[in-house]
Amino acid sequence: MTAEPDALAVVNQLRELAADPLNRQAIAEDQGCLPGLILFLDHSNPQVVYSALQAMRFLAECRANREKMRGEFGMLLSLQNIVEKTTTPPEMRILASDVYELLRNAGADGGEEERDGETASCRRKARFFLGSSNKRAKTVILHIDGLDDTERRSLCEEALLRIRGVISFTFQMAVKRCIVRIRSDLTAETLGSAIASTKVLKAQHVVKGENGDESFYRQNLWRSGEDTGKFFF
Repeated sequence: MTAEPDALAVVNQLRELAADPLNRQAIAEDQGCLPGLILFLDHSNPQVVYSALQAMRFLAECRANREKMRGEFGMLLSLQNIVEKTTTPPEMRILASDVYELLRNAGADGGEEERDGETASCRRKARFFLGSSNKRAKTVILHIDGLDDTERRSLCEEALLRIRGVISFTFQMAVKRCIVRIRSDLTAETLGSAIASTKVLKAQHVVKGENGDESFYRQNLWRSGEDTGKFFF
């Protein structure tokens, strides 16, 4: 029996725990979690490495974790090696680069407080996602009908985590929004279809015009036998 399935199961479980903002500080403070994630970055199974990077990205969204993560032995070097390796898949390189930049700049723009159970303020989100120097990733803002509690948020998280090319996502539960950072060739329609597959959630793509006005494009998916239909408005 190979040890790879066990490693993948462990790192996937850690990633799912890290997806909840309430867990992030406790995970970073645990003596074994960060060293374990660093070891996973050198794993022979690319799925293990990608899942470990997703977990690190979630942890790095909590500002209080960044200095500790940056100081963890081998953290920055392992991330840099992934970014510089020529055989690294593009989506993995993007994710490693995002985490590396967050940690490298830890404390440089301090003074902004995290909210318990939620991510940082809308200003910081906009600055991080839209101000990123990475040109191969993009940000999609979704308004999600039915995003009313932690159980439905978990359903949404599970749907997004199954999509190859999703780099990270952040919830604004008070306004039923999810800010998703994705690979440049992934579409908002793919996200909307995955969220619609939960049967209880529907996604609207929020698009801002040049004057700051917002337009909503609903992306829904339904099936009747073999037929699939989509509508937008």
